[in-house]
Amino acid sequence: MVKALKDYEIIPIDFSPKIPPLKKVKNKSEIDVRYCLVSPFAFAHIHWDPKIYELIYEIEEPKLDKNEEELKKQIISAMRDLINFRDIVGKGKDNLLKYIDKRFKILATELGMNIPYESYKKIYYYLCRDFIGFNETEPLLRDYFVEDIECNGVKSPVYLVHRLYGNIKTNLIFDNESELESFIEKLAQRCGKYISYSQPILDGSLPDGSRVNATYTKDITSKGPTFTIRKFTKTPWTPFQLLAFNTLSPEMLAYLWLLVQYKMNILITGGTASGKTTLLNAIAFFIAPEARVVSIEDTRELNLPRENWLPSVTRGTTGIKEENEIDLFTLLKSSFRQNPDYVIVGEVRGKEAYVLFQGMASGHSSISTLHAESVDTVIKRLETPPIELSPTLLNVLDCVCVMTHAIVNKQKSRKLREIVEMINVTPEGVALTNTPFVWNPNDDQFYFKKGSKIFEKISKRHGITMEEITLEFKRRVQLINNLYEKRIFHFKEVQEVINRYYKQPKKVLKEFGVE
Repeated sequence: MVKALKDYEIIPIDFSPKIPPLKKVKNKSEIDVRYCLVSPFAFAHIHWDPKIYELIYEIEEPKLDKNEEELKKQIISAMRDLINFRDIVGKGKDNLLKYIDKRFKILATELGMNIPYESYKKIYYYLCRDFIGFNETEPLLRDYFVEDIECNGVKSPVYLVHRLYGNIKTNLIFDNESELESFIEKLAQRCGKYISYSQPILDGSLPDGSRVNATYTKDITSKGPTFTIRKFTKTPWTPFQLLAFNTLSPEMLAYLWLLVQYKMNILITGGTASGKTTLLNAIAFFIAPEARVVSIEDTRELNLPRENWLPSVTRGTTGIKEENEIDLFTLLKSSFRQNPDYVIVGEVRGKEAYVLFQGMASGHSSISTLHAESVDTVIKRLETPPIELSPTLLNVLDCVCVMTHAIVNKQKSRKLREIVEMINVTPEGVALTNTPFVWNPNDDQFYFKKGSKIFEKISKRHGITMEEITLEFKRRVQLINNLYEKRIFHFKEVQEVINRYYKQPKKVLKEFGVE
């Protein structure tokens, strides 16, 4: 005899299970890992498929038989009329799970459904997944290792970018165009935006900060609706984690630490997804604890472990009222009245660059990113429309860090390819530069040379001898090495050590064995 629905125990669902200790594997055909995404219901199984000769990412969820599938459809249909979506979003996680459970039991009883406990558990998971989360993509969004989720249209496999294994095809396919359209509408709704046949392109941010781009009709993309989700990293990468990935060298970090401390203007450049924002977030750890930081972004990606920080995000239009838009240009102008010690701009690409460089010229230290593959490209982008800066204004820029994609030992990686010091830009737009740090792809080694022009600039501005700066640079290189060897990676630990170093440098050096 089936137990009464009201007597069924609520199933605890953990949408944030522990991060599994995955390791990079050189030979992808040897990969066969399985880990939990939504406990105890959803798992990721990544393995090599010899038939297609590539990796497959399988989402493993409870399988429903025909009867369970029909019961689920009836409950979802009835629940849509019963649930207020705004109530769902506003509640805490535990309250939401209880809310779904209660409504499920009420509806199933009213509809006279006779549901065994095992079926109840599976259907309950799908209700929570679809009403609280993001339907079929919810497990992917819960995977710590997933950076991007890419749907190219109807009847096309969804792809993802995995932190360790790169681009992987998944077993998730949207077979029905109307269902995919409905999902795109849900993304737009959660972003607080509007999408329709008359306005078929969506750019927005989900409540957790993940960036969304989507299209709605076949007029725009021939395979039907599409979406790309760039996941937001709640826990930022620390400088020493970038060392662990061999993205840069201890000398590069020590150099950037000195530049940040003495308020030099830094521009981080590179191609799409080359690690620009990751590097920006990492070097922001080096900002002195008492300094006031104002950040400005299109979508929230920065996560600074500090209190004196004012994060600003642009407000786009919903597609109805253009006058409500607040763009980067407006926020940047406003930021200079907020008495910042540092202004961080997520990415410059338009008229806001003029305000940023004027701010640099007036003494507001800035760190920003720009899409460009080299210093020459940086100068061309800044001097030509839509930015059109005067070449002489570029002289306020102290340093350009160039990030790049690289293949090392048949593995995709990101590298800080070079750090270039801007010595002078002529009125004709010709740049005189110095390159103290460079990555050599032939041996995967980082090289640096003596004779930094920025160190000379710091010496003149702050009355510090070159010998003192060089000694401090060497100390910080050794400190960074020792911290790395002690595996101090967590962002709170890293920030605590850096903050203490600003206040008690001798004590910290002694504590970590630096002479």
